[in-house]
Amino acid sequence: MSLQAAGRRSLVDDAIDQLRVQLTAGTWPIGARIPSESVIAERLRVGRNTVREAIRVLVHAGMLESRQGDGTYVRSITDPGDLVRRIEHADLRDIFEMRRALDVEAARLAAQRRDAEDLDRIRRALIRRGAADGSADSREPHDFDRGDVAEGELDDLVEQDVAFHTAIAIASHNSAMVSTYRWFSDSLWRGIRTVVGDGTLPDASHALHVALADAIEAGDPDAAERAVRRILEPAVIALDALLHDRAQHRPVEHRPTEHDPMEHHPMEYDA
Repeated sequence: MSLQAAGRRSLVDDAIDQLRVQLTAGTWPIGARIPSESVIAERLRVGRNTVREAIRVLVHAGMLESRQGDGTYVRSITDPGDLVRRIEHADLRDIFEMRRALDVEAARLAAQRRDAEDLDRIRRALIRRGAADGSADSREPHDFDRGDVAEGELDDLVEQDVAFHTAIAIASHNSAMVSTYRWFSDSLWRGIRTVVGDGTLPDASHALHVALADAIEAGDPDAAERAVRRILEPAVIALDALLHDRAQHRPVEHRPTEHDPMEHHPMEYDA
C-alpha cells in the first residue's frame, strides 16, 4: 500500500485520511517511528504545514504520539472514529432487533383484533406517511438514496412513519405493547431517522408499508408478519454486515493505477 498525491478536497483532510489508512492497515506497527514530515509531504505532494496539522489531529485522536526532538510514533492502529461508528451501529442494530420483535407481534395481533376504527387510523396514518415520502411511487422495495432529503422533510417522514407503526400497535389492543411502543418511540425515531438519512442502509419503500396495512385489513397475521420482516430485516442484515466488516478492521484498499505517482516510491522509515 502506498500514499498517493492529495486531491482537491481539503489537503489536511486528504492527508489525515491517507495516514489513517496506513496506520489501520499496519503499514507502520505500534511503537514504530513514522517517516518525517518532509518525507510524508513529498509523498503526498503537499506542504509540511499540511502534514504537521494532519499529524496533530491523529495525535489528538490517540493514533500517534509526538516525542519532542525524537519524531512521531505509532500509538494505536485502531481508528477511534471507526470504533465510535461501530458502537453507534451496534446500538442501532439492537434497536432494530427490538423493533422487529415488537412490530412482528403488533402486526400479528392487529391483523387478528383490528376493528373499523383501528383500520381508519392505520389508513389515515398511511396516507400521511405516503405524502411525506418523496419516493412513495418507487417500485423498488428498498432505497439507499435518501441522503439528499432536506432536514425538515426527513423529520416529517420519520414522524409519519412512527405514527403509522404506532397506529398498528394500538390496533393490537394490547395495552402493555402500546405502552412499550410509546416508551420506545425516542429510540424508534432515532433508528428510523438514521436509516432514512444513511445511504449505506436500506430504507423500506412506501409500497411495503401499504402491503403491511393491506395484510392487517385482510385479517391475515402471517402476511402481516411477512410484511414487517420485509420492511425491517434488510436493515438488520446490513447493520450486521457493517459491524462484521469493521470488526475485521477491513480498510478500503487503494488500487494503484498506471498514473499513481507513489507506485514506484514506497514509503520507508527514516534512519
